[in-house]
Amino acid sequence: MKKTNIKLKGKLRRYLNWPLYLTIVLILMDVAMYAQDIQMGAEFSGFIVLYVIIVLISNRRNRPLLINELVNFATQYGTVQKQLLNDFEIPYALLDYNSRFLWMNEKFTEITGKDKNYHKSVTTVFPSLTKDILQKSEAVESINVMLDDRNYRISMKRIYFDSVTKDSAIVAINDSDEYLTAIYLFDETELNRYIRENEEQKLVAGLIYIDNYEEALDSIEDVKRSLLIALVDRKVNKYFTEIDALVRKIEKDKYFVVFKYKYLEQLSADKFKLIEDVKSIKVGNEMAITLSIGVGAGGVSYTQNYEYARMGIDLALGRGGDQVVVKEGEEVTYYGGKAKQVERNTRVKARVKAHALREIIESREHVVIMGHTISDVDSLGAAIGVYCAARVLGKKAQIVLNEVTTSLRPLVECFTEEKGYPADLFIKNEEALLITNKNTLVMVVDTNRPSYTECPELLNRTDTICVFDHHRQNSEVIENPVLSYIEPYASSACEMIAEVLQYFSENIKLEPSEADCIYAGILIDTNNFMTKTGVRTFEAAAYLRRAGAEVTRVRKMLRNDMAAYKARAEAVRHAEVYRGAFAISVCPADNIESPTIVGAQAANELLNIVGIKASFVLTEYQGKIYISSRSIDEINVQLIMERVGGGGHLNVAGAQLTNCTIQEAKRMIQDTIDEMIKEGDIQE
Repeated sequence: MKKTNIKLKGKLRRYLNWPLYLTIVLILMDVAMYAQDIQMGAEFSGFIVLYVIIVLISNRRNRPLLINELVNFATQYGTVQKQLLNDFEIPYALLDYNSRFLWMNEKFTEITGKDKNYHKSVTTVFPSLTKDILQKSEAVESINVMLDDRNYRISMKRIYFDSVTKDSAIVAINDSDEYLTAIYLFDETELNRYIRENEEQKLVAGLIYIDNYEEALDSIEDVKRSLLIALVDRKVNKYFTEIDALVRKIEKDKYFVVFKYKYLEQLSADKFKLIEDVKSIKVGNEMAITLSIGVGAGGVSYTQNYEYARMGIDLALGRGGDQVVVKEGEEVTYYGGKAKQVERNTRVKARVKAHALREIIESREHVVIMGHTISDVDSLGAAIGVYCAARVLGKKAQIVLNEVTTSLRPLVECFTEEKGYPADLFIKNEEALLITNKNTLVMVVDTNRPSYTECPELLNRTDTICVFDHHRQNSEVIENPVLSYIEPYASSACEMIAEVLQYFSENIKLEPSEADCIYAGILIDTNNFMTKTGVRTFEAAAYLRRAGAEVTRVRKMLRNDMAAYKARAEAVRHAEVYRGAFAISVCPADNIESPTIVGAQAANELLNIVGIKASFVLTEYQGKIYISSRSIDEINVQLIMERVGGGGHLNVAGAQLTNCTIQEAKRMIQDTIDEMIKEGDIQE
């Protein structure tokens, strides 16, 4: 048997060597004595020799006994440590480099149901704790797992071999990156339950507005009006009191509601069926009652939740009403919005906005007007209308137009310097950025999303921004406009501008070419007055006709060239019918100057086919996939487009996709349709 020498190290070794240190001190004293008295020095030397002999004999006899006692103490100490770990209240286990159990304490075996001889992979007990997680280059400190319906947090610590020993032989044997992993289990079931209960008890604020209060009352006999309102009150109160909510009527057509956060999921699950229930109220009213609801949650205070609710109701109204907008922190969720927007017959709002716009233009030296990228006829017509308004007040106005497409060229050519218009009427982004300052009004038309504008950077150059648009709002909005006029029920931005011009100034006069341009915008967006056309649309067209718009002249300007017409025909010819009711096609973009407009025209054409409820035409242009979607009345294409990142109206919508192929975009549309049919948002 090989003899094992135990070497003492550290402080213990220094402590046991104190006789040696004392001998050195005595020798130094002896040298000093020799200097004083040789005889005394000789006698002290004899004492030192005797002392050294006694120390050596004592050390030789007692050292084995001392080491034996130390070994016994260390053994007992190690046993105590192991017992302490074994009886440790926190479940503890040790894993090898390959994630197999090496050892576990009693508490760990009690929780997992495994015995101490269980040496399989930890994944067999905790499937989510894989070998890949344990062997990541950057150590994962903790992970949450479920075991027997309880929540545990597993805390992990790596134990490297060279950190527990300084013996060079052992380090040489284990000179690698291998390590052991110590895992601790912390039962957080109760903690999570209390956190969840605390979250569920937080209060959620809600605002409920009746969209068409005045219009609905006007459509019913006087004696039944109080009954109609009482039934609406009853529906609203009954719906929310079932979830222990507090409901208060703050105005004749507005309610404030507060309820616990835990009920928000329940309301979301039934998609706020209150908005559908209220529509079913019939006591002789010709017009169904519609509600808009804004819900605010996830704020750090009640005040912030109320602000979220207010932002939600503004968003719901900006999207046309008849829907619920839930704003939880930065996340916004929409419900409803399936019904057609109700057209307001009153022009009070248009008159108020016209006067407000007049005051703003008068207070600024310069007006810069811009629409959306790849401007269409509606965007250009609205911009020309604003230019006319600024001209009446003697203010210089310029239109940001980066690209003049085939469809716009005949219209743009009507506003040349030879025809009496400024040479710099149309400018590009670079020039617009140079001339815009804090005293400039930036007028945005036909879009309300900053990323869709011709020059988004322009919005940061001034504090005076006005927005006129007819598209539904979403969570991306232009921040802090001094004037916002967004009416989703309007057919086009040109219709809105035509109304505003009538109240803007008594002496405003449009040139025939200007009236033609605005009229063309209405004509295009309504597909020759067949889509989204209301009473006010025809009134706006009549005003423009009186101002000098000529239908024949506009029709000639809007004609397509042969290449565009063939491309549209190709898109219709190659259309695929999905689920028997959805036409999906691709519009070729080669040799066409305005492929996105041709795609929109093709989408309109596809609706003329029997059985087609909605059409989707995809166009690949300038590195993006443009989707134009149309429907007649059965399908809300705006909801479909919102799910793929776009938006629009009930019957007219679109989207722009990046980092995507045509086939992937097609598949995305089909998957969205399938998902909405499954959820009941689309009825087959």
